[in-house]
Amino acid sequence: MINTYYKPGRRQLMILTCLFLLSIQAVWSQGDKKYIRQGNREFEKGKYSDSEISYRKALDKNNTSADAVFNTGDALYRQKKFDEAGKQFSQNFDMNENRMKKSASLYNLGNSLLMGNKVAESIDAYKASLKLDPDNMEAKYNLGYAQDLLRQQQQQQQQQQNQDQNKENQDKKDQQDKNSDNQQDKNKEQQQQQEQQQQQQQAVSKEDAERILNSLANEEKDVQEKVKLAKAKKEQVRTLRNW
Repeated sequence: MINTYYKPGRRQLMILTCLFLLSIQAVWSQGDKKYIRQGNREFEKGKYSDSEISYRKALDKNNTSADAVFNTGDALYRQKKFDEAGKQFSQNFDMNENRMKKSASLYNLGNSLLMGNKVAESIDAYKASLKLDPDNMEAKYNLGYAQDLLRQQQQQQQQQQNQDQNKENQDKKDQQDKNSDNQQDKNKEQQQQQEQQQQQQQAVSKEDAERILNSLANEEKDVQEKVKLAKAKKEQVRTLRNW
């Protein structure tokens, strides 16, 4: 949990007291004071949007009022408009000469940056605030919190990068395995085709051999028939001669 000037109890009292002191420390016109005080009452009641309007009216009366700028930032912060609030605190820092007020601006700027998930920037703001006010325990606490959060984010980012890299490597491996499987399937298909061709060639050769054997058998049969006929004729001739 982030420590800010805006929490219930003691810390809430600190911001309200700060707002009241800021409203009476500078030399303002009566109109400025009226709107600042009205804004403070609305802020204390939790009417942050109304308090913002009142503080901006004070700025309309005196646009050089650094305290009205600071209070506007507080009201915006409570409405979770962290970017706008940060701009107000940055402006307040530039407008102030008082060391403690500058430190408060940087502290609230750090809170706005941190809540806007700009963790690294918030760390810089807290460090700058502590240089002006080393005794600000709230700034020390929030600085430590932001540094821990940044380390966690960096670790998560590194883990995500490692996961992405592992996934990329796995995808490459899967693709290589797929290509290898496809090549194996292709080689197997080619081998099957070659075996089929060999089987077909063997089948043809077998059929040719059978035809040759059959042809030789037929020729041999013809020869035997011729031989038998020749023998028969000879025997017939001999018989006639014996007569």
